[in-house]
Amino acid sequence: MISPQAFIHPNALVDSGVTIGAGTRVWAFAHLVTGVVVGRDCNICDHTFVEGDVRLGDRVTLKCGVFLWNGVTAENDVFIGPGVSFSNEVWPRSKLYAAQPARTRLQTGCSLGTGSTIMPVAVGEWAMVGAGSVVTRDVPDYALVVGQPAKFRSWICCCTRKMDFGEGRDFTCSCGRKFRKNRGKVALVSCDSATQP
Repeated sequence: MISPQAFIHPNALVDSGVTIGAGTRVWAFAHLVTGVVVGRDCNICDHTFVEGDVRLGDRVTLKCGVFLWNGVTAENDVFIGPGVSFSNEVWPRSKLYAAQPARTRLQTGCSLGTGSTIMPVAVGEWAMVGAGSVVTRDVPDYALVVGQPAKFRSWICCCTRKMDFGEGRDFTCSCGRKFRKNRGKVALVSCDSATQP
């Protein structure tokens, strides 16, 4: 079902059986295949392709030249930059198909930089992948990873400021969010309503 409050460009190809939420915009030469579920207030830019077993949450941005294959799930507030590449086959061969596609999970608020390559992994909440990086392993929440293969560079806040825990476990960002680091993981401890992610 396509919401009457969604915008579909006349040159977009949206197959029957696609679900699109209110406020979402689908631009020219985008192709959404039967079965796709797109949430509210998303932006699906020109020259994109989305296969049927893809789920996009609310406020997802899918920039130009991105192809989402079966098995990709993007939760709310995910940013997928121009030309990001995905794979749903770990050992691809022509005409040999896996029983199920390998899964990629893009968790709430994560951002994928231009031209990055994402293998079947989980990218954590509010994590960021640098432009041109090749992600072959799961990315922790709030981590910035860069390189080929992508490696941890620093912790970053939802507001994109770098977090420096020093020798401590707690960090308060200038935006007001408070974080705690424990056993190599970072979690949001508190934030006021003005800084709610």
